[in-house]
Amino acid sequence: MTQRPGPRALSDEALSGLLGRQQFGTLATNKRSGHPHLTTMVYSWDPEARIVRFSTTADRIKIKHLRRDPRAALHVPGGDVWSFAVAEGEAEVSGTTAEPGDAVGRELLGMIPEAGRPEDEAAFFEELVAERRVVIRLKVDRLYGTVLDV
Repeated sequence: MTQRPGPRALSDEALSGLLGRQQFGTLATNKRSGHPHLTTMVYSWDPEARIVRFSTTADRIKIKHLRRDPRAALHVPGGDVWSFAVAEGEAEVSGTTAEPGDAVGRELLGMIPEAGRPEDEAAFFEELVAERRVVIRLKVDRLYGTVLDV
């Protein structure tokens, strides 16, 4: 039987690069029972600050979980089933954007890549207020993951 190489751990730099290339991942929060709550999320990675940002609405169950227990993780797939990155840390939830163009609304706008920004920012900010949007900021204190070289 031929021995094939197994998955190898990725460097911090490679993990950060993977987080930066992707835009979807699975956010894990903790239910009161201790079981994980998993949800697919669009995210924005700030490698210098080591913060993953998510946009969601104030009424989501993940917000309730994070306010009770701020520990969270983001799993991001790589190019194959053996490649992935995980970002772990504590999350904080912003206040709800309450006024069009307030600090939370501007932070939400800043999470959108330049090419995808709305043409009508005023309407965008009003929509954020109507939806009761918040920002989840996952402050990453641990990155890990693997890649399979085949």
